[in-house]
Amino acid sequence: MPKASPETKPAAKSAKTTRGAAANKKASSKASLAPKIFVLDTSVILYDHSSVLNFQEHDVAIPITVLEELDNFKKGNDIKNFEAREFIRFIDKLSSEHRLQDWIPLNGKNKGSFKVLMNNTLNGVDAVSIFGDKNDHHILNSAIRLQQEKPDQKVVLVTKDINLRLKARALNLISEDYETGKIQDVADLYTGCDTLDDVPAQTVNELYEQGATDPDKVLKVSPPDNHFFVLKSFKNSALAFYNNADKRLERVDRLTAYGIKPRNAEQAFALHALLNPDIKLVSIQGVAGTGKTLLALASALEQRKDYKQIYLARPVVPLSNKDIGYLPGDIKSKLNPYMEPLWDNLKYIQNQYSETSKEYQRLREMVELEKLLITPLAYIRGRSLSNIIFIVDEAQNLTPHEVKTIISRAGENTKIVFTGDIYQIDTPYLDSQSNGLSYLIDRARNHPLYAHITLLKGERSELANLANELL
Repeated sequence: MPKASPETKPAAKSAKTTRGAAANKKASSKASLAPKIFVLDTSVILYDHSSVLNFQEHDVAIPITVLEELDNFKKGNDIKNFEAREFIRFIDKLSSEHRLQDWIPLNGKNKGSFKVLMNNTLNGVDAVSIFGDKNDHHILNSAIRLQQEKPDQKVVLVTKDINLRLKARALNLISEDYETGKIQDVADLYTGCDTLDDVPAQTVNELYEQGATDPDKVLKVSPPDNHFFVLKSFKNSALAFYNNADKRLERVDRLTAYGIKPRNAEQAFALHALLNPDIKLVSIQGVAGTGKTLLALASALEQRKDYKQIYLARPVVPLSNKDIGYLPGDIKSKLNPYMEPLWDNLKYIQNQYSETSKEYQRLREMVELEKLLITPLAYIRGRSLSNIIFIVDEAQNLTPHEVKTIISRAGENTKIVFTGDIYQIDTPYLDSQSNGLSYLIDRARNHPLYAHITLLKGERSELANLANELL
């Protein structure tokens, strides 16, 4: 029998390699077509209790450790406590008819299944042995074990904890952020106003003389409802507002609210929106010192006769991730440090007047009679807000669900104002794309009841501007 030529062996090996590659490709294709399995961390549940229903046809699982952690959050008035309680009720309903250790079909069209992952032993990589005995690492192990059990499916750990995502990737486990409610690009976030150059001088004059003009004279397409413009001609300029109901551009005057005057075009736009009775929802975004809270409070005081109460609220973000229970004193003493910036703005407005003036005394009476009430946001839950101006400060520290919950509390003759800086976030699981203020600006634009303005120029002091620009 003749020996195989040197060329024959490589050819056989090549054929074997080709068959192996084809088999791997087929297996990979099979895995990509199979529904994925998303393993959710506690941070995702606290961000959105309905998150398990937002993964379309894919399967969803939570480690038993997540249930253990949620047990620590079920008591309290904060939004995370509400989210924990709602999710626990959801799990309780599922477990009344099914075993949680089995894959349970989720109700809804094209939905996957759900199960709770138990802490069983692992083969190979052990996150607890590598990183230490912490709940996060038990969650990692649950996802790794599921990956071993389901080699034909893609297992993805979903968490809003950046460090946990990094640890997962270090262990060759796919990990992602929870994307629902997250806007795509902050750089393209709606600003609420535009500057138009080379506007015919006749159009600007018409705005001053008649108070309005035809938008077709300066705009090629219809702008969003309640959008603002700076119109510049070679001679002069004018501030304008698009009134969609009347399909016209109206002149924006520099209004004054309880002694507070706008110092730039954007502040004039903000006051216009805040004082407009037809606009029921306003958001103001800007860095520190741009006057967000001051303008909102001054406009509310200016409209005090049209509403029964003025509410100022802000989320309580505990320092060093410690609950306010760690602070000394009664509940008022514990909360005062968080509410102090709101009192500072009120004092600034009050100090525009002498202590003997009617305006100064009126403000004092409003506080004493609780016509003007500064309160933590957690105390608003469950209330129906009618005949109220409700100002929510530091709204960038809210989740999209919290913003939705607040707006859904609005009753008749209620106006809600959200202020904040989307780049100054104090909560660990939110960022400029996933916070509630960004979500509101992105989703509510072009609604006739809504107006937004981004304040660009700091007006607190030259020293504050130095910090914003150079540091």
